[in-house]
Amino acid sequence: MASVTNEIEPGHLGNLSPEQEALLRELWQTVFMLYNMFENAGTIVSDAAAMKSESPKQSTGWFGRKSAPAPPAPKHSPDVMEALNMITKDEYEQEHLSKQFQQLLAMQSPESVKKFKEGLATQPPEAIQQLRDVLAAQTPESIREFQKILHGQSAQSIRAMVIGAVKHEHPDTLILRFLRARKWDINKSLMMMFKALNWRYSSAHVDDDVMFHGEAGAAEDEKNGDKAAKTLAHDFLKQIRMGKSYFHGTDRQQRPICVVRARLHRASDQCVESIERYTTYLIETGRFALNPPVETACLVFDLTGFTLANMDYVPVKYMIMCFEANYPESLGVVLIHNAPWVFKACWKIIHGWLDPVIASKVHFTNGRKDLEEFIDPDQIIKELGGDEDWEYKYDEPVPGENAAMADTESKDRLNNERLDIAARFEEATRAWALNPEGPKGEELRAKRDAIAQEVQNNYWKLDKYVRAKSLYDRQGNIRGGAEVRWYDYQSNGTTKPGNGSA
Repeated sequence: MASVTNEIEPGHLGNLSPEQEALLRELWQTVFMLYNMFENAGTIVSDAAAMKSESPKQSTGWFGRKSAPAPPAPKHSPDVMEALNMITKDEYEQEHLSKQFQQLLAMQSPESVKKFKEGLATQPPEAIQQLRDVLAAQTPESIREFQKILHGQSAQSIRAMVIGAVKHEHPDTLILRFLRARKWDINKSLMMMFKALNWRYSSAHVDDDVMFHGEAGAAEDEKNGDKAAKTLAHDFLKQIRMGKSYFHGTDRQQRPICVVRARLHRASDQCVESIERYTTYLIETGRFALNPPVETACLVFDLTGFTLANMDYVPVKYMIMCFEANYPESLGVVLIHNAPWVFKACWKIIHGWLDPVIASKVHFTNGRKDLEEFIDPDQIIKELGGDEDWEYKYDEPVPGENAAMADTESKDRLNNERLDIAARFEEATRAWALNPEGPKGEELRAKRDAIAQEVQNNYWKLDKYVRAKSLYDRQGNIRGGAEVRWYDYQSNGTTKPGNGSA
């Protein structure tokens, strides 16, 4: 039987091998190199957008062009050749890298190329080496993909995307999720991270819509919105009110437990958009249920009473996409509990969609005894056959609970403070990357971690201005940066008796 442990898993913040830490520094350097690339290049525009554009504006993007661009920099223009010489003086390497380099520079105005060359002159050798490695790993297809991902972005907006997605965590935690998910491959991790950020900000609108409006916003739309808004809000809240899924408690590894009661779902009960919004909201809220150094959750699919009428592959696919592509390395264990025989055919289909890493975390359990392998019996709720006397109950949003959101002046001030802290974190990370060893390296690491704590503290000051309160805020589980609490004994600062090896 599993036992309680507070040990940090390998590859996670606080337990990195020298090789993993070096790759962490390398990925940060690559991200910063992107910042440098876009610093003077304006807005990134994709090839597709360039062809559709009807405006005669001049080219300003790093990875793209608008219509009627300024003449592209010739292959052997002085600025291009000088930039290549800064990256490598080896003629063979220059010839190899020139294809990737030209694809990046061909759509830029001569002035943008010149500014990029001048920026290279300020970079240390290690950063130049990293740029060389990044270019060498690119293909025409990957560059076009990057154009698509970062379409419409600038250096400033990319910085804001990264620090915004960090929220209340150490910035390394975010980066490490993508490194682990892509088996420590720098370029694959970079691509995955920016795809996820693009989804977060351009597709799902996680922060500026889903979390900003939250439950109270949905309650308002349910009463006073137009027909479409009322339907979406009603369907969204219906799932929360019934407790189709909920967070409560922790497993033996101190991971927050999320229970999905499949018997409560029927595809016809809500629109697809509301299911996706609800799923995104649940996962994002779950980030606030983590007590560091824990970084993953225990997901329990309770199939008690499940029939084929409850099977709906659309939300299953969306959930898989979220965990594999947009919230990688967020699942610690997945328990499929009390699955009836009719689920076997469904599982064959679902299993084929799963990434092998996620599939390896899935366990089938039946009854209390199997659950006890993962969850202390005193922390298994009675509904699942355990001893804890707890039932899900939804508390409606309280009028005025999000009044602080109207204070845009304070929000803007804290956001600007956050960007300033992020700039100092970037500066400290650059310095640490150049001097990672010995006493100096330890000093720089400590300075950097102190700034990372400022990032975390800043978020909790900002939280009430940017995130509508959830059920778990109202019930006192999420406590504004303090330890997340689920059990009465935690209020006394004691450890639950028997919460150990079984």
